Amino acid sequence: MSLLNDILRNAVAAKASDVHVMVGAPPLFRIHTVVSPSDFPIVTPEGALRLCKEIMGNDRRWAEFEEKRDSDFSYEIPGLGRFRVNAHYQRNTVALAIRTINDKVRPIEQLFLPEICNKLTFLPRGLILVTGPTGSGKSTTLAGMVDAINRREQGHIITLEDPIEYAFTSNKCAIEQREVGADVTSFGSGLRHSLRQDPDVILVGEMRDLETTSAAVTAAETGHLVFSTLHTVNAPQTIERIIDIYPSDEQNQIRSMLANTLQAVISQTLFKRADQPGMIPGVEVMLCTPAVRNCIRENRIFEIPNVIETSRALGMQTLDSSIKQLFVNGYISREDAIAQAAHPEKLERSLAA
Repeated sequence: MSLLNDILRNAVAAKASDVHVMVGAPPLFRIHTVVSPSDFPIVTPEGALRLCKEIMGNDRRWAEFEEKRDSDFSYEIPGLGRFRVNAHYQRNTVALAIRTINDKVRPIEQLFLPEICNKLTFLPRGLILVTGPTGSGKSTTLAGMVDAINRREQGHIITLEDPIEYAFTSNKCAIEQREVGADVTSFGSGLRHSLRQDPDVILVGEMRDLETTSAAVTAAETGHLVFSTLHTVNAPQTIERIIDIYPSDEQNQIRSMLANTLQAVISQTLFKRADQPGMIPGVEVMLCTPAVRNCIRENRIFEIPNVIETSRALGMQTLDSSIKQLFVNGYISREDAIAQAAHPEKLERSLAA
């Protein structure tokens, strides 16, 4: 067995979410948010180089890496799982950041998400965004939502990912997964062409630029159900980020298009569980009711938090109300609840009441 695969097998067995390989330290495992050294030997410059070349697998990728000094790709060990890899240089030596990807898509019912997240998968069209910082479980949530459709509908799902993370198996739906760089040149190009491939559902790994964002909004506007992600922490910030991507003379138009096509923003943060080993999400949910659509159209984004707060009966919830419920149910510690709250002082008073 290769040293690389041995490291990754140990990481999976330890339930590590990430593996860091850098010169001068043993491979490091992140387990439930804590980064700790593994039992493997300290990595030498030559050892890091060997591991990097092995995980890249081909000379073309290595040549591109040496030129650009950074490379993102996926790696698979049959029978064990898939991994999302970033190779990079630090202090003039190669290093690896490897994210373990759960081989099996967890059903949405097992993800501790609000029930409304499952109901959103029944929508026939529109744009659904799952947002949050890196490592907040966005990919897992999206995979669960796509899996729900795959188990229930008879349609065509296309995913555009960089790289492919969860590997889906066609169930009732026909699923095609296209990886940026390997199967398609860019998110924007893949999105434009996907509209001619008869999809019902399109998953876009990330809306990271104007081309991708514009194509995703257009796809939602033309009758498709589109899922995507952004690295934003709440619904108002998500809407503002999308609008700010566009030139100033086009922003009124995109406000109108967003008001018509956006269906929901799910913003999440992962917490270390206090009751048992594992992680659990705190989730804000904004649904595009007529009130929210008016806020977007009329550029009154600052009013959206109040709409969320007063629309709990419809399935909306703020991040802090979700965090409070997790604490009350004994899932997370008081310290973590307050530390990650949107309004820490307000939540602290609420918990003390």
